[in-house]
Amino acid sequence: MNKAFPILRLSLLGALLALGPMAPVQAKTPADQLIVGMSLVNLFSIDPANAPGLDASGINANLYDTLVKRDNGNPEQHLPQLAERWEVSEDGKRITFHLRDDVRFHSGNPLTAEDVAWSLYRVMKLNFGLATTWKAYGYSVDNIQGLIRASDAHTLVVELPQPTDPLLVIDSLATSPSAVVVDRVEVLKHEKNGDLGGAWLVTNEAGSGPFTLSKWSANDSLVMTRFDGYWGGAAKMKRVLLRHMTESQSLRLMLERGDLDLAYGMAAPDIKAIEASDKLQVQALQRGTMYYVAMSMKQPEFANQKVREAVRNLIDYQGLDEQVMPHYGKLNQRPMQVGLEARLPDPGYKMDVARAKALLAEAGYPQGFSTTIRTLSEPPFIDIAARMQATLAEGGIKATIVPGTGNQVYGAMRARNFEMIVARGAERYPHPYFSLRTFAYNPDNSDNAGLPNFQGWRASFFSPALNQLMDRVGVERDAGKRLAMYHEAQAEYEREVGPIMMISQMTDTAVSAVEVKGFTGDDAEATRYLGVYKQR
Repeated sequence: MNKAFPILRLSLLGALLALGPMAPVQAKTPADQLIVGMSLVNLFSIDPANAPGLDASGINANLYDTLVKRDNGNPEQHLPQLAERWEVSEDGKRITFHLRDDVRFHSGNPLTAEDVAWSLYRVMKLNFGLATTWKAYGYSVDNIQGLIRASDAHTLVVELPQPTDPLLVIDSLATSPSAVVVDRVEVLKHEKNGDLGGAWLVTNEAGSGPFTLSKWSANDSLVMTRFDGYWGGAAKMKRVLLRHMTESQSLRLMLERGDLDLAYGMAAPDIKAIEASDKLQVQALQRGTMYYVAMSMKQPEFANQKVREAVRNLIDYQGLDEQVMPHYGKLNQRPMQVGLEARLPDPGYKMDVARAKALLAEAGYPQGFSTTIRTLSEPPFIDIAARMQATLAEGGIKATIVPGTGNQVYGAMRARNFEMIVARGAERYPHPYFSLRTFAYNPDNSDNAGLPNFQGWRASFFSPALNQLMDRVGVERDAGKRLAMYHEAQAEYEREVGPIMMISQMTDTAVSAVEVKGFTGDDAEATRYLGVYKQR
């Protein structure tokens, strides 16, 4: 009897082989659910007052709404959202928004103008990094309630505290992660010790967006469920599941197998390998966010302009662009996004070791010096840092890489406690003023100024000439004069060898199954899932 079983197994195997090679089993995700693979390592809060990262703002774009939204591809045109219309006073000092009357929050509470005013007051009161957006316009915790106020349930009045082009304020209301509107009544139910619901909103939401938050397990998964009462019409997907995945090969395998519908953060080799697939599609969107190398001018070495220029000559811009950044970003050496009329052409920086060594010698460092490079421990950041470590060494600068999580890396930069850093940041939405302000503007160089959303402040870069120029361009309403000022600001930043050196402009690459439809890139937010569906 025992000998019969091996004979039977061999017979079955022979029969299977005779049928030819077995077809791979193709999994299928549920038709009404979107399964997304991406890194959630930098997701530490979804509180709109303290959630500046791309991941958090991408999630919040689905949980919350803003007053207006930017017309895709046009930074000076805006479309209705919670506000159905608005007007600017003739003197440019007041903007009046008229809100929709059919909006309800996920709690069932109706949207009021008081919710909008309180949402912005809350950002100022809590005073995290995102408050700097509004501080730059002259708002403070003391004046904002008088200047941004409800005149009735569906009318919001926004008065400008200082001379400013009102279009800039409207644009911030459309694009800033801090400009989403929260449910005041619901949030205050969860207030503890005067935190305005801050502890609760870290892991909960109180929005009016097309999805509600159902579950969030840190570094594991996040689930959003369709809000059937959404004023803009219900989303086509019943549920969106974000799975924390950091390995590019795993993302690729699960996409090919049908276990994922959409993936972010895949490495260039894996994206290239699937470009010819008839089952997968690749969508690339050029973002306004920059990958950069920054030096802290609190450090005596980097306070020296010649040292900063030496570092600029030790960056292998072309090598990084060709070997590290494909599918992550495209070469950009200006503190302004590619494609904007106001942007000057790239200055053409190239690696020049001899020049760098001469500059270091002139600066008093003929033998170089030692420093550290902080960076995220994931591509392309760690790869940029490794390349920087090698090229700096050619000039005599010995750099030790200090990898970490988003909070460790950016936390050190926010605290102005770093030497060098490889990071990504700045204005993610194309606009010349906001991009330059982020990198070049620093109205107060003291440590206690608390301007962490200004990269220039983080790097302790303080230029009175650039500050004055940005103050002027921020109020100038003549397009020709603004353009000239933008050109002058870029030239001045180059002359002063600003310590934040752009190397690449972010490319946001998403890979999805061909059956995923309605997912289109948006220069203001690429991860909005309202119109996404599957065609099977």
